[in-house]
Amino acid sequence: MRCGNKRTFNSGAFIGVLSLLLALGGSAPAWSVERLRVVGLFAGKAMVEIDGRNRLLRAGERGPGGVLLISSTAREAVIEVDGKTSSYTLGSHVGSGFAKPASREVQIWSDHQGAYRTVGSINGQTTDMLVDTGATSVAMSEVEARRLGIQYRLKGERTGVRTASGYARAHSLLLDRVRVGEIELHQVEAVVIEGSLPQQVLLGMSFLKRIRMENKGTMLLLRTP
Repeated sequence: MRCGNKRTFNSGAFIGVLSLLLALGGSAPAWSVERLRVVGLFAGKAMVEIDGRNRLLRAGERGPGGVLLISSTAREAVIEVDGKTSSYTLGSHVGSGFAKPASREVQIWSDHQGAYRTVGSINGQTTDMLVDTGATSVAMSEVEARRLGIQYRLKGERTGVRTASGYARAHSLLLDRVRVGEIELHQVEAVVIEGSLPQQVLLGMSFLKRIRMENKGTMLLLRTP
């Protein structure tokens, strides 16, 4: 499918304390944070203690030392430090050198048609998905979007796509959470297409490009960096 406007594709309360000890050793890194601690998590913002000083960061805001809060919910924060992005939940601890949490991976087996289909969730609601590396965004029909409770007309931006059947009107927006197995990403770009197609949610590159993907023949391995 081809996007008429800007997309082209084919077929996200305080909960506790999270300590991140950042040790500087050898040559100094590009950022200068020695100690970072998340002391409060809220929808769209987080209270972060950076080198002993509290700073309330909103999603998309960068704090001292280059610490960037990408997104935040009452359950976890997605934080970037020194160009590395990770999700942190209650009880997660990081040692020296800003080591990342253990990698999470998902195995998806191909069906008799050679397609990789799986069951995932969007904003906590279960849905069938088809892995589509030719889709630049996660894509779904408006029928499925309504079932999932996505307010695409209120929160989305009007756009258009070209499908095998011709031009179709659509809405582009960001999904709070997209989850496949143990892998969950936040603020994922998506397109909702007016009508009943596609029949399944297309798991496109707005999700896939943020993880590692390895084709092992009849099995597709998805893994966090």
